[in-house]
Parts: sequence; structure tokens; C-alpha cells
Amino acid sequence: MTARIIDFLNSRRPEGPCLVVDLDVVRENYLTFAHALPDTRVFYAVKANPAPEVLALLASLGSNFDCASVAEIDMALAAGATPDRISFGNTIKKERDVAAAFARGIDLYAVDCEAEVDKVARAAPGTRVFCRILCDGAGAEWPLSRKFGCEPQMAVGVLEHAHRQGLRAYGVSFHVGSQQANTEAWDGALASAAGIFHTLAERGIQLSMVNLGGGFPTRYLKEIPGVENYASSIDSALKRHFGNRIPETIIEPGRGMVGNAGIIKTEVVLISKKSDSADDLRWVYLDIGKFGGLAETMDESIRYPIRTAHDHDEKTACVLAGPTCDSADVLYEKTPYHLPVSLSIGDEVLIEGTGAYTTTYSAVAFNGFKPLESFVI
Repeated sequence: MTARIIDFLNSRRPEGPCLVVDLDVVRENYLTFAHALPDTRVFYAVKANPAPEVLALLASLGSNFDCASVAEIDMALAAGATPDRISFGNTIKKERDVAAAFARGIDLYAVDCEAEVDKVARAAPGTRVFCRILCDGAGAEWPLSRKFGCEPQMAVGVLEHAHRQGLRAYGVSFHVGSQQANTEAWDGALASAAGIFHTLAERGIQLSMVNLGGGFPTRYLKEIPGVENYASSIDSALKRHFGNRIPETIIEPGRGMVGNAGIIKTEVVLISKKSDSADDLRWVYLDIGKFGGLAETMDESIRYPIRTAHDHDEKTACVLAGPTCDSADVLYEKTPYHLPVSLSIGDEVLIEGTGAYTTTYSAVAFNGFKPLESFVI
């Protein structure tokens, strides 16, 4: 919660649910990453929040960009990034999209299998590729599945294949899981990466880079370690597994860059119960739900801080739900959320830590509710 956001909401009084992002917080977050990891290049994960104002600020500060599509590449270029500051970090790409990226000057591509290598070799000959490996996401509130990456031993063959296809086998990447609370989570993945580097070096292929991925958290309801703690742990792991031959490293913060910079303003639409029982839980319906930007409440993985004007009053357990006519649009029911008894229909509610993965998950006007409006200040 920043004074600038509160002043904006009080003066503008925007109608309907909206996200407000404070660029001063984004700037501070970027400088914190750059200071804590001075030898590591920052590649902001555009998917977290692609607002033009956010991208332009980060470009002016010297950030690089991790892009998942040609559209995101164009956003980064429009914000002022040059092609050498952009990575096409999605391991699942149409060949024509690889060609489009190559035409824009993009030279760095993620792969995780030989078929993807073949696409890059045909559509972007001579470029650099890094292979994403699977790793343990224990400790993450939003663990990543096996959809992306391959077993470390398979990565050796994928990168050898890239070398034979005329590409530059550039490095290894991994992701330890989003909202990763364990500062030591990078150790095992770096051990695997070092093994791949060593094996390929014995075969005459010299890798150069380790992409440490994202996973850096933002604060929700629980305290989190500072970026400096993660940096210290990563530095120790790099030295432990690579010795004096530390590779080039990059990170891809998304949530950790913009999550705490944003607040969603929403409104209570209805408060009701499902029975006359005095013990029955209250249901609090907001004018935003899973389909309006709060998709990360799925399985209650992300529990956002919620603020109201009545927070000093007595609280009671509530089920929190969105406004759409879809039974999946329930935010917190397995672990009910405690909200003030005095909360009423029409009251405004502020949901903190929502700068990341909200507007991008709200791209379709489901049930006719318009996508989440965004203000960047």
C-alpha cells in the first residue's frame, strides 16, 4: 500500500474494479535486484505485467526482457529495448513465430527438446539457444508443472543436437517455482547445470550462460526473505558447483518486480449465507473474481492481503467469491478469509500485492464483465 495509490483512488474515484500500479515501487524493485546481483543481467518477465509504462521504465533503467510471444517482443521493442536485450523464453513456439522474432533481430531462444531445436535451426539459423531443465519446485506457492523443461541428462543431447544444427549451444535454464520461499531452492538446479556444462565441455562444446529463472517472491500474507538473501544463496551455490569458472548468469523476475507495486480496488456486490444457521459462513461476493484477474487464487495458492475501511472491527470467517455465473469463481473457501462483520454491500475493498499476473489473466470479457482496467502512476 503506497500513499500515491491511496491518493490516486481518493482523487480519481475510478468506477468498477481496477488495478493501480505505482512505478516508484517498480523502480525500487529493479534497483534492488541490480544491486543484490550486480554480475547478473535482469530479464524482466513481460507476462507478469506488460503495461507500456512498466516496460518503458524498466527499459530506461537498463533491464532486458524475457518474452513469451512475438507480441511481447514487439511490446519490449516499442518500450525502447534493442533486440540484443530480448530473449524468446517460451519453449513452445510456432516456427513462423521464431522466424518473425529472427526478422526482428532476436538472437536468444529457449528450447527443451530436439524438435524445438529444429524449428530454431530452420527459422533462426546461427542463433543462440539455451535448454530448460526440470527441477524440484518444493517451497513454491505456485509450483510449475512438467509442461516446460526436460531431464538434465536429456539436455546434454538437446544442446549437442543444437550444436550439430549450426546453432550456438549457449546455456541452461530452469525455474524453481513461482513465489519461492526457500532461498536454497537454486542449489540443486545449479548442481545439475554444472554437470551439463562439464559433460558438454568434455565433448568440445563450451556453454556460457545459466538462466536462473524467476521465482523471486513478493509479499502477500507471509513474510518473505529479502532479495539479498536469495542473492547470497545463489552466489554460494554458483561457487560451490562451478568453482572459479562462474558462467554468465541472468534472472527473469516477474512477480518479484511488480507484484507489490499494484493494488486492486474492488467493491462488495453481495453478502449472504447459504442457510439460516447462525454458524453458517458468510459469503462475500466482489465485483472481481478468478475471471477478472484473480486466477492465481486457483487452489488458493496465492492468498492476497485484503484491506477494508472496517479492519479494526470484529472479524468473522467468510467465503470470498467473484461475480460471474461460473461455480469455479470462488476465491477462498477451503480456508475461509476473516473479514469484518461490519462489512456491507457497496463497501470498497483493496486487494494488495496484485501488480503481477492480474491484468494479463483478465484478457477476455467473460460474462460481459470488461477486462480489468489498469492505471499506472
